[in-house]
Amino acid sequence: MQRLSPLLRLAAAVAALAAATLAAAFAAPAAQAATPTKWVCKPGATPNPCAPTLDTTVVRADGGMGVTTPPKLTQDVDCFYVYPTVSGQQTTNANLNVDPEVRAIAEYQASRYSQTCRVYAPVYRQLTLKAIATPRDGAAANLGYKDVQDAWREYLRKFNKGRGVILIGHSQGTYMLRELVKREIDRKPAVRKRLVAAHLLGGNVTVKKGSDRGGDFKSVPACRRAAQTGCVVAYSMFDTPPPADARFGRTTEKGLEVLCTNPASLGGGNGALDTISRTEQFPGTLGLAVNAATTLPKVGTTWVAFPGRSTGRCVDQGGAQWLQVDPAGGPADTRPLFKANLGAGWGLHLGDVNIALGNLVNLAASEARAYTRLRAG
Repeated sequence: MQRLSPLLRLAAAVAALAAATLAAAFAAPAAQAATPTKWVCKPGATPNPCAPTLDTTVVRADGGMGVTTPPKLTQDVDCFYVYPTVSGQQTTNANLNVDPEVRAIAEYQASRYSQTCRVYAPVYRQLTLKAIATPRDGAAANLGYKDVQDAWREYLRKFNKGRGVILIGHSQGTYMLRELVKREIDRKPAVRKRLVAAHLLGGNVTVKKGSDRGGDFKSVPACRRAAQTGCVVAYSMFDTPPPADARFGRTTEKGLEVLCTNPASLGGGNGALDTISRTEQFPGTLGLAVNAATTLPKVGTTWVAFPGRSTGRCVDQGGAQWLQVDPAGGPADTRPLFKANLGAGWGLHLGDVNIALGNLVNLAASEARAYTRLRAG
């Protein structure tokens, strides 16, 4: 029982974040001088959690294993990553320290993208796990957003040099990037031209019902083809239908619905999910839930992959829109599955990125190639 208590507290914290719809609480940032950004990941930085070894043990459905190292492609575009709620600090807003949890989540979620792009990831004063257990006004959330906005503007001013960029976010990171796209990209055609794609996961991106745009973004549509650019990939994963009180996959905004795009089959239908995970234990309070979500085999690499262990399909049912994840491979396939250990209302939220990480990284490579061809033509 003592082990479950921190998980229940974490579930309550995640619940509060979604219930408050963090993005809707942001006020316009006060006019202040921007402070220099502190980066958890930046090209050339030492250490750089987003430039790891990519040696991966691939576990097949028949139990066989093999080690592979993905090729590092030409990094013709950049990635701008905003991480989810991970801070175990005991304050409302985290400070700008690169805590072990911040470093670990960048490794888990963003570092595989380094095959395709140069990854920039700012540290920001996010709402901590403790803080989001209590509803807050927009002021505390806005501190984090100001950091993300300042980092984006600094990135454009100092590092971008006209390159295309892929946005990557999850959970609180997606809420931050939803606001950033609204204010800094969607309404600015010159900046929008640099958007290769936005992978905004586990954060209820909205569109008009029956449409691919018109909710959060007016000019940035859903991605429906692997070679499409300037578009958004968004979903929340569940392995059972979201209950009526689910905070992901549902919106109360009139005339809108939550966007679901399947990274394994953008055009619709079922697709095989390419699950990739780090093998070391995740640190901190969040680690209690992350480490309990699946049991990984002991292998000699820092990455392990289970291609085709699950399938995914977008479902629109009962007022909810979500990415339904189902086991694949049949009874003989004993490879592990991620569990929804925060409760039915949260689905597979902790695995939103890694359950489909191989698909997302491959999609980023396809989008980068399409963007490069378009600019060259």
